[in-house]
Amino acid sequence: LATSFAAQSASLLHLATQRIPTLPVHFIDTGYHFPETLHFAKELHKKLNLNLTTVRPRLTPLEIETEFGRLWEMGPTGLEKFHEIIRVEPMRRALSELNPSLWIAGLRRGSSESREKLSVLSTSQSRLKLLPILEWSDRQIGEYLRLHSLPYHPLWSQGYVSIGDRVTTKRLDEVANPSELRHFGWKRECGIHEKV
Repeated sequence: LATSFAAQSASLLHLATQRIPTLPVHFIDTGYHFPETLHFAKELHKKLNLNLTTVRPRLTPLEIETEFGRLWEMGPTGLEKFHEIIRVEPMRRALSELNPSLWIAGLRRGSSESREKLSVLSTSQSRLKLLPILEWSDRQIGEYLRLHSLPYHPLWSQGYVSIGDRVTTKRLDEVANPSELRHFGWKRECGIHEKV
């Protein structure tokens, strides 16, 4: 199972590990997460007793910015390269090393137009990809979290309804359109689910 420890991540982590407690869980620590995300990851790791592996990019933030500059400020092409370095390559490497027959992810249809045509079960790079909460609404996620006494990400209450990296994420009150909450509105996806 791949997790970003985003706003509502506790729901899928709980759902999956209640059925398979030793399920391998992968988290990509991009080096650009909010401190609150890393704290939330530790909290859920302990609370759910996750079989967690943290994967990191080959380059540190200092190395990335020294070699390439602030890629996320260089338009869509720069952002694409940024995501390739901090997310896509580490995820490819993790999947290559683990070589699972099934990849579980928490994508939900209602969170973006790019996810509307996804299937609960599909094939991705010769492995099955399962999206068990694809049809869940925000309300269903909230009800599941309350029912099982699970937390939202701590930044949720501060207006961050979609939480990614600190350099590309905005609060709801900082944008004119919800499509601008992540990646400056240039794109919704970070590339993992398009390229891996």
